[in-house]
Order: sequence, then C-alpha cells, then structure tokens
Amino acid sequence: MSDQHQPVLLTQVLDALRVKPDGIYIDATFGRGGHAAALLEKLGPEGRLLAFDKDPEALAWASRRFAGEERLLMRAGSFGKLASEVDALDWRGRVDGILLDLGVSSPQLDDAARGFSFRQAGPLDMRMNPEAGPSAADWLAEASEQEIADVLWKYGEERFSRRIARAIVNTREETPIVTTLQLAELIASAAPRRDRHKHPATRSFQAIRIFINRELEDLEAVLPQAVDALAPGGRLAVISFHSLEDRIVKRFIRDEFRGPELPPDLPVMPAHYAPRLKPVGKQIRAGDEEIAANPRARSAVLRVAERAA
Repeated sequence: MSDQHQPVLLTQVLDALRVKPDGIYIDATFGRGGHAAALLEKLGPEGRLLAFDKDPEALAWASRRFAGEERLLMRAGSFGKLASEVDALDWRGRVDGILLDLGVSSPQLDDAARGFSFRQAGPLDMRMNPEAGPSAADWLAEASEQEIADVLWKYGEERFSRRIARAIVNTREETPIVTTLQLAELIASAAPRRDRHKHPATRSFQAIRIFINRELEDLEAVLPQAVDALAPGGRLAVISFHSLEDRIVKRFIRDEFRGPELPPDLPVMPAHYAPRLKPVGKQIRAGDEEIAANPRARSAVLRVAERAA
C-alpha cells in the first residue's frame, strides 16, 4: 500500500488558521499527517497539536512518522468525541484552530484491500476502522430493499436508487455480493442512463461508505463541540468533498452567526443575542495548478469561521 498523500488546500488552511508558535490546534482528521506535519513546522516548543483518526493504519503511520514528537497528541477514534478529549486536556475555550478534512484519504482509496474503490478488485469493506462495525458487504447482505434505496438516495443523491436496490436484493438471493467490482458491475447494469464523465457506481459507493462510517452524523456532532473548544478569535477550517458535507457546514456556520430560526410569532431576534461564530470570507477552492498536481483537489471546498469574543 502507498502512503503517499498530498494534503489538499494546504497553504489556504495554514493561512486560515493563522498558526501561532505557542498555540493549541486540533487536526480532527489526521489521515497521513500532511496537514499535521505542516502545522507542527509552524509550532514552537510550547505549541500543541491534538489529532484524531479512526483508521488503525493511519495511527500506525503516525507512530512511525512522528515518533518522539511530544507536541503531537494522537487519539484513536472518531472526532465525534472531540469534546471529551478537549475537556480531559483542560482545553475548552483555549483552542486556537481546528481543522476537519472530511472524506477518505488517498491511501485508503488507493488500497484495494480497503474496499473503497469501484475501479479496483477488492473485498467490499469500506470501513475506515476495519475492526469496528459491519462491512459494506455485511450490511448489503441483510438490509431491506427499502433501506438500501433510502441510503443510496439520502447519502448519494442517486436517482436510480430504487432500481439499484432491487438489483442488489435480487442478486444476493442467488450469490453473495462480496467484492467491489461485483457491486460496481451490478450497479452499472442496473442504471439505465449514465453521466458522461462519471462512473455509474460513483454515487452508490459514496452513499454506502458515508452510511457505513456514520460520516454525516459524526460531522453534525463535532461542529458544536468545535465551537465550544475554540478560544475567542480561534478559527475553524473545514474541507468538504461533496455537497452533503458542505451543506451541513455552510448551514451550521450560517445558523451560528445569524442565530436560531425563529418561530413566525417571534420575527425579531432578541437584543441580547450574540453570535458564537462568524464566517471568514467565502468558500475557497483549489486553483488550476493544485488540481493539475492533485486531481482529487477538484471537488474540495474550504470554509472558514472564527469564534466570536
């Protein structure tokens, strides 16, 4: 397996976080440590970086690459437990910057044995932590046709979700669906029309991966925890790779800034309301040069917000 990974929007992330040598930072999605390494380069001896990852391979990589690095604190598991770790360190309200780089890393996608890619033959797994929870194959073997269709529509916005779900259920009655190419070919045969520049299995694989790993639930859980952790003036930077993630982030920042949605009989925001978070600039995308060097940056969207005083 290759450990090569190009961190997306690296310069923009560092600019957004305004790294201070003695600051406290969190990389909630360590991956292969590209962003973390750049943050550590800017930190002095008193600076600290807390990093999370649920993938055992990423944790093993971190222990090798950053052996003896006392400024880095690695934690196994989902960033959904950010608040408990922050409280254990007595960092609530003291963190200067938090990064969320969502989705799967290049090494995960490129390793056929992980089962994330519909272009490579491998076991149909898709778990970021292969030691926890059911695999994609396990779920597809037991889920009802309606549940499969709902997941494909909700998390992949797959317009042929019902047709694909029916094909999955019909096929598994004859033979188990246990490999990536088996599922990809099944989806391709079930989809009556195809996008010219997109494999017909793209949306379904995305949907199943998001569902299996509870990615959107974890994202919705961590955003308010991140705000609580930030110091006044601290920055939150979130890189999303598809519209569902970006929509959640955009709405969260907007609601934190504007305040809660009001009922019709209370059209005016109370005078004492003070926003906890304010957006910083507009969404940021990779430039042509970065996309040419790293095509996976094409769909990346960076949003930045700052904790109010």
